[in-house]
Amino acid sequence: MFSGIVEDTAKVVRIEHDQDNVHLTLSCSFAEELSIDQSVAHNGVCLTVVSLQDNTYTVTAMRETLECTNIGLLSVGDEVNVERSMLMNGRLDGHIVQGHVDQTARCIAIDDQEGSWQFTFQYESSKDMVRRGYFCVDKGSITVNGVSLTVCRPTEETFQVCIIPYTFEHTNFHNFQVGTVVNLEFDIIGKYLARMNSLLKAKFWV
Repeated sequence: MFSGIVEDTAKVVRIEHDQDNVHLTLSCSFAEELSIDQSVAHNGVCLTVVSLQDNTYTVTAMRETLECTNIGLLSVGDEVNVERSMLMNGRLDGHIVQGHVDQTARCIAIDDQEGSWQFTFQYESSKDMVRRGYFCVDKGSITVNGVSLTVCRPTEETFQVCIIPYTFEHTNFHNFQVGTVVNLEFDIIGKYLARMNSLLKAKFWV
């Protein structure tokens, strides 16, 4: 469980392919504090630490993860947003994030608003996806590359988010360009409600 408040950006230092799996070795400010089997969100994807060596750590992404996230697009030298799992005795500064990416989106516009940045993202949408809770609502929560953000001006297949300078500087948002592929995780509460509504309409309980 995560909050969507990014702790740091990690740098990809090595990529190894092993059959359908990819082993990513990264470095970040808290690498020495990690332990084997610990969960860390990478661009919003929950991955398990499998080895530690020389101020770096390695995680493994399997085929399912590579197919539905941007992890498979990473190259050596890329910056990745990272967050360790949430401590339950602290404040929830973002929103409830599971680290289970629902789908990817593409950045289609970046507007410098002289003190903040407005990003517009487009994602695939369908009736089936809406029934599963894969949609945005105005002023609702969305996780973009692991960053908890507030949705602005959603349409059927696009939404906007506004980024303050701190977030821009301390996450990989400063690397985004038009065409950048990002990971999306929709609000889990919305997904539960959408699923419940779908079951009730199907008379599942009768």
